[in-house]
Amino acid sequence: MLPMTLAEIAATVGGRIDGDPAVLVTGPAYLDSRRPVDGGLFVALTGARVDGHDHASAAHAVLGTRPTGRPAVLVTDAVVALGRLARHVVATVRPRVAVVTGSHGKTTTKDLLAGLLPGAVATEGNLNNELGVPLTCLRLHRGDRDLVLEAGARGVGHLSYLADLARPHIACVTGLGSAHLGAFGSAALLAEAKGELVEALPAGGVAVLPAEEPRAAAMAARTQADVLTFGRDRGEVSAGEVTLDDLARPAFLLRHDGRTAPVRLALVGVHAVHSALAAAACALAAGQALEDVAHRLTDARPGAAHRLQPRRRADGLLVLDDTYNANPEAALVALQALAHVARQRGGRAVAVLGPMHELGPSSAAAHAAVGRAARSLGVAVLGVGAGADGYGGEWVADQDGATARLQHVGSTDTVLVKASRSVRLDLLVEELLRDAG
Repeated sequence: MLPMTLAEIAATVGGRIDGDPAVLVTGPAYLDSRRPVDGGLFVALTGARVDGHDHASAAHAVLGTRPTGRPAVLVTDAVVALGRLARHVVATVRPRVAVVTGSHGKTTTKDLLAGLLPGAVATEGNLNNELGVPLTCLRLHRGDRDLVLEAGARGVGHLSYLADLARPHIACVTGLGSAHLGAFGSAALLAEAKGELVEALPAGGVAVLPAEEPRAAAMAARTQADVLTFGRDRGEVSAGEVTLDDLARPAFLLRHDGRTAPVRLALVGVHAVHSALAAAACALAAGQALEDVAHRLTDARPGAAHRLQPRRRADGLLVLDDTYNANPEAALVALQALAHVARQRGGRAVAVLGPMHELGPSSAAAHAAVGRAARSLGVAVLGVGAGADGYGGEWVADQDGATARLQHVGSTDTVLVKASRSVRLDLLVEELLRDAG
């Protein structure tokens, strides 16, 4: 964070000082009182069960709503003040801002893009909301040239707010699927909300849109910025000669403006090509050379764990750990990767699937469609937990039941475990990876 005294922070956010106004904040802002940051700013939030103000004793300085006994800036709403502080820092440092949103693939795209823009300050994990975006912005220092943000939305107006904190020069919409459709209520409202990001672009900015998704591509009419499209088979940035290795890791020719460059990804699944193309389009919009983009994509390594991460048991069993997130589109591409890998290995393909959440009225149909897709690929399905019976395969109530049903898997088999983090099937992955017998 830019070095700022409490007096300067108070003036920026419209707060009052409790303590010494000359206290200097030099470290980033943070939320977890258990991990205090030297010289940092602890943002004390009041939740349903925990009040951060009660745990501020180790903080260098505090941004909160009531005194804590530590030097502080006191405000009416700490979240609003955090946003104001982030807006000030971004406006002072003036980096090039690239923001990625979408219903699927945004974290992978963001991670790849961060690697394509050397030295970029980027969102860690998927901290993409009204807290995560300003916390990322407050990691900026003078001289930082690029800020890469992931931005999520739970409703109309959310992306407009986040884009106001860090005005994007490049805005990427990875796609509009059915993830979180229940929160929005309709596909039209989902498209309206995601399109707020491209509406925030200035003339001379670049909207990066998927050519093969009509509702997302139509956002071109909602921006005064230039538009750069991407897609595996069509788009200004596209992929040619796509192949998969024995672990379903793609290789392809990156194509743009009549030129090509080879890419070999370390990510699993042909869907990773889509994320790579989205990131490549953003990097090209930022002025990176095609050959440099291709080289850095090849060097990129998977970021967040539990995203189709191949893990081997001592006896040879291969587990595809995809327990980070679950939605219909992601489930289908994970099943395709599973089927491909299992064919290469010559063993059985088993998909252990937790329920998919926030799908609204389409939930039952979506679960049934995923189950049908699995069977068409020759994949055996084991649903785990309430709601996972909708896949139409075997079903158990909990992880213990799944562990018992999976005693038969062996050295040549491949098991996909796919669920949202809240279902905690990552614990089942660890159980599976223990030595057989």
